[in-house]
Amino acid sequence: MMIHEITPLAGKYKARKRIGRGQGSGHGKTSGRGHKGQHSRSGFSRRAGYEGGQMPYFRRLQVRGFNNANFRQLFWVVNLRSIVELEQFKNGGDVTPEALVQAGLIRDTKRPLKILGDTGEQDLSAKLNITAARFSASARRKVTEAGGTVNETGTRRDKIKGRTPGSDG
Repeated sequence: MMIHEITPLAGKYKARKRIGRGQGSGHGKTSGRGHKGQHSRSGFSRRAGYEGGQMPYFRRLQVRGFNNANFRQLFWVVNLRSIVELEQFKNGGDVTPEALVQAGLIRDTKRPLKILGDTGEQDLSAKLNITAARFSASARRKVTEAGGTVNETGTRRDKIKGRTPGSDG
């Protein structure tokens, strides 16, 4: 058999291993569990990463440095394309986090909302008045070019200090 003769169906359906079906199967008697002990009993489950009492790998690694991951801000992220595809915003309107929750684009209003500027192939033509915590530069530009308004409710470090993004200081 050559590689070009293999069909997409070859290997698609693999039969599960049938355990405990007699000595002739190769998986009879103890069915691959060995003899006695904790591992051979029904109901046994090993914790992920457990190494039999040996010091686990993640505890053998040294801890160095500082990580800001605990302090990151999580956002609900929505593209302009997803907003415009909704029936209620096809011709414009007021877009708020509460309206997007009702439309099913975001789960709840516990996280702040960020709007991104991906509109797909077509340009943004609907006049949208969007209220969100953050906007990408392209989203802000596309909404204002279409005649809509952008209401940014979130606070940013660079705005608080009176800096422009990317400048040192």
